[in-house]
Amino acid sequence: RGTLYVGVTSDQGRRIWQHREGKIDGFTKKTGYTFVFAERYELITQAIQRENLIKHWTRAWKIELIQSLNPQWRDLYDSLI
Repeated sequence: RGTLYVGVTSDQGRRIWQHREGKIDGFTKKTGYTFVFAERYELITQAIQRENLIKHWTRAWKIELIQSLNPQWRDLYDSLI
């Protein structure tokens, strides 16, 4: 089932590469990482607001959001490069 990680970054490709390569110490380095969902915002303040909202959602709501755009839970990393 795994853990659903929610985060904000200004450089999505770099951040995902860092997680995949284990360059960032912490949870994702220990447990692994698959990039399955993203939203883009013009303003970082909007992204942070959305991140905080989603972090308080139930697991079921987060799963529903992911499945609405990525029903197979494909790793989207390759689509970035």
